[in-house]
Amino acid sequence: MTDHAAALRAGLRADLPTDLAADRARLLAIVKAKAIVHGRVTLSSGKEADYYVDLRRITLEGEAAPLVGRLMLGLVDDLDFDAVGGLTLGADPVATAMLHAAAAPSAAASGAGRRRHGLDAFVVRKAGKAHGLQQRIEGPSIAGRRVLIVEDTSTTGASPLEAAEAAREAGATVVGVATIADRATGAGEKFAAAGLPYRFLYSLTDLGLG
Repeated sequence: MTDHAAALRAGLRADLPTDLAADRARLLAIVKAKAIVHGRVTLSSGKEADYYVDLRRITLEGEAAPLVGRLMLGLVDDLDFDAVGGLTLGADPVATAMLHAAAAPSAAASGAGRRRHGLDAFVVRKAGKAHGLQQRIEGPSIAGRRVLIVEDTSTTGASPLEAAEAAREAGATVVGVATIADRATGAGEKFAAAGLPYRFLYSLTDLGLG
C-alpha cells in the first residue's frame, strides 16, 4: 500500500488542507468525549462488544455536524458524484451535513466540495411506502446520476450495500461508500468485494478502541 493510499484509508488525504486537518482533530475529540459509550452491548450483527460508538450523538450535534460535512467532503474529493445519501437513519444527518457543507461559500476556498457544485442529498427508506408515490428513495431524483453512499459507521456493511442496491434500482451509478468510523468488523472487505471504493475518517485506533 502506498503512503497516499494508507493516508486515504486513515481518513487523511495527502493534500488535505490545514484547516481540514484541524477540523479532523476537533471532531475526533468530540467523538471521543460524546459518542463512545463503554459497557456491554449487543450490536446489529448480534455480536456483543464492550463499547458502542453512537455517532448520532455527534452527527446531530451543533458543533460537530458542520465538521462532519466538511471532513466527509474532503475525504471523498477524488470521487466524482453529485448526490449523497444512504439507508435511513444513520446516513441521513451525514448526507445533510455534506449537502450544507458543499453549499457553504467557504467550501471552494477550504478544499471541501471541489467540483461538487449543487450537491443533493437523498434518503433510502428501509421499505417502500404503501401510500402516496410509494417510492423508496426520497429527495431529488437520482436516476442517471452518480451517487455516493454514506453511513455514520457500519458493522457488517449491510446497510450501505442495501442502500447501494436501492440506488442502482432507481437508475443511479454508485461510486463508493464513505463512513465516519470504521469498526474493523469486515464491512470494508464486503464493499471491496462489491467493487465499491471505501473511505472512512477514523479507525478504531484513532478512536482509542483498537
